[in-house]
Amino acid sequence: MHSAYCRLHELGHAHSVEAWRQGELAGGLYGVAIGRAFFGESMFTRVTDAAKVAFVHLVRQLQAWDFPVIDCQMRTDHLLRFGAVEIPRRSFVDLLKGACDLAPPPSPWRLDPAVAADIQATGGRGPGEALA
Repeated sequence: MHSAYCRLHELGHAHSVEAWRQGELAGGLYGVAIGRAFFGESMFTRVTDAAKVAFVHLVRQLQAWDFPVIDCQMRTDHLLRFGAVEIPRRSFVDLLKGACDLAPPPSPWRLDPAVAADIQATGGRGPGEALA
């Protein structure tokens, strides 16, 4: 599996989004992109909520690149705050057909400076997230 993901990464399909704290990897996620559909595979964390921070950055960047779908595989309260919805299989397949046929963003992926500035300005909250 490791070698398969390395190869997918070399081909520009597998991507990781990491959160770092004081020079140490704190958490993140990885997945596969086909066209403009992102399929989240796994999240990991070494510091509480670090993967969630990485996910906020990913969502904002994918929005800027006009990705119509992020397949998160699981329904969670955290994902629902981003507007995640469960959809019927037929709708999902139709959505994927369109998204997978779209041209992918430039590779390797880099966080757009405008997206980084927006995240900084909102204190890292995701769409729909209120201050606690």
